[in-house]
Amino acid sequence: MAIRTDWYDAPTNLVELWEGSAAAYPDRPLFGTRGLDGFFVWTTYGEVDRRVNDLRAGLAALGVGPGDAVGLIANNRPEWAIAAFATYGRGARFVPMYEAELPTVWRYILKDAGVKVLLVAGPRVLEMLGDLSDLPALTRVVVVDGEGESSLAALEAAGHAAPVPSMIPGPTDVATLIYTSGTTGEPKGVLLSHGNFTSNYQAGKHLYPFLTSDDRSLSILPWAHVYGQTAELYHFISFGGSIGIAGGPASVANDMREVRPTYLITVPRVFNRIYDVVWSTVREAGGIKLKLFQAAVDAARAKRETGRSGLKFRLLDHLVFQKVRDRFGGRLQGALSGSAKMNVEIAQFFCDIGIPVYDCYGLTETSPAITMNCPTSSRLGTVGRPVEKVTVTIDRSRVDDDSGEGEIIVHGPNVMLGYHGKPQATAEVMTEDGGIRTGDRGRLDEDGFLHITGRFKEQYKLENGKYVFPAAMEEEIKLIPYVLNSMVFGEGKAFNDCLIVPDLARLRQYGKELGLSVDPEWLFKSDEEVGRAVRTLVGKDISNHLRGRFAAYEIPRHYHFVAEDFTVANGLLTQTLKLKRRAVAERYASILESVPSDEGPGA
Repeated sequence: MAIRTDWYDAPTNLVELWEGSAAAYPDRPLFGTRGLDGFFVWTTYGEVDRRVNDLRAGLAALGVGPGDAVGLIANNRPEWAIAAFATYGRGARFVPMYEAELPTVWRYILKDAGVKVLLVAGPRVLEMLGDLSDLPALTRVVVVDGEGESSLAALEAAGHAAPVPSMIPGPTDVATLIYTSGTTGEPKGVLLSHGNFTSNYQAGKHLYPFLTSDDRSLSILPWAHVYGQTAELYHFISFGGSIGIAGGPASVANDMREVRPTYLITVPRVFNRIYDVVWSTVREAGGIKLKLFQAAVDAARAKRETGRSGLKFRLLDHLVFQKVRDRFGGRLQGALSGSAKMNVEIAQFFCDIGIPVYDCYGLTETSPAITMNCPTSSRLGTVGRPVEKVTVTIDRSRVDDDSGEGEIIVHGPNVMLGYHGKPQATAEVMTEDGGIRTGDRGRLDEDGFLHITGRFKEQYKLENGKYVFPAAMEEEIKLIPYVLNSMVFGEGKAFNDCLIVPDLARLRQYGKELGLSVDPEWLFKSDEEVGRAVRTLVGKDISNHLRGRFAAYEIPRHYHFVAEDFTVANGLLTQTLKLKRRAVAERYASILESVPSDEGPGA
């Protein structure tokens, strides 16, 4: 299949993207990290560029050239970007891996990608990797936070002494090999070209033209995932913006106040948690605080419906909503949210308080953006219109109803080159004319906005023949304040059931306020009557929350409570917080297999 070249506008590769911005903004801050004194320290474009040049020459001295693979196991940090751009400047392909990952996954990727030079964050990662003698392609391991000849500093110093100019890749040359998270099976290496990335960040840039070198993000999502890489790293570099790097989930709140971002690249869970904390705080405070907050919400709704901003709203906005905005540092203008669709009520709340959150949609295989909402074109409940040069069509062949829904097919310069070393897997998703089958179900409305209604790869049938798309229901359940996580299941059964991870810390707080002496964890595990009664009541509460939002046959019949949350660390969530269904099913097989399949539907 021939690849079109008329899709690509300059710069058509990531080397020229970087070198153009480094030349235009040499003294502007680029990366901020928390220093030893506890405060953020900022590194300029010029300083980063010098290190990119040195490392590029260092890689050349190690024999890295066109088509070779350079791997990196590290969290977001300045060296992540330095390694990426140095690799691109050698015409090589960059293979990023998550630091919070199983060593077996690292080893699989290193072998599959044929990594020649590997950079690791520190000695701990190197120790976890163990013996590397079974990786014949690997010739050198460099330790970013190391000392001596194997350190990144030594490699940069060697490169500084013998500079090498950049190679300029073409738009169809491979830039990065990103491995899918493996939510339903073995990871696959997605081959993404320089043109894939540049066309995609440019499409986003044209929808957000107001962002300038004065704008700043707080990096929360891993750049090893394509969403963080394109939407934040490449996009912000393209207009000279700066990026503060969060220290981790526990430090995000403090990082936000110090970095004071103007725009965020994030996922719904971040805003869902903040929404929950805000409402819980004012409800617990009660009295005048609760009344003022409710009055502010009502005034914001009236402003939205009438288009008029009166004195009452301006006063309440200053007294109430400014405190919420201050949680984000006080400068946040909005956010782009991916990975899952925002709850409409929560999205509307943040829009009302002056922090609009815009849904977008994409895949690793599409670099990632397919559709995107933005300030000039937005519709709540959708994931936006197709970005420029990207075409979305709906294939109805997999759906036998009159919903207008079908599989989402995508054509454009964002579509991957294929899966590395997996021609059959590539053929299964690619169309004859170069499009890609997303595996997602959706529809386009009369104005061209895309509605995501499910994932074919996650759907299953109940005994009554009706399909269930569990992800939307799980997201709704997680909005309940005392629920951390959930997984709906019921394939081949008469009804759905659900695993629930309760928020024990929140429930303990509730119990303390009510003067209860019983530990919630005991209540969710106990076979005594009081424990069973509490679990039944909680299940009914969840079902009541779902009723009216989902069909009766979809609402789970039974709820099963487990104490351990689904996390990245225990392998039950992907790095972008998506559920690994197969892993959860294996972990809790005894529960899933014990559920009877012959009871009537409904809760």
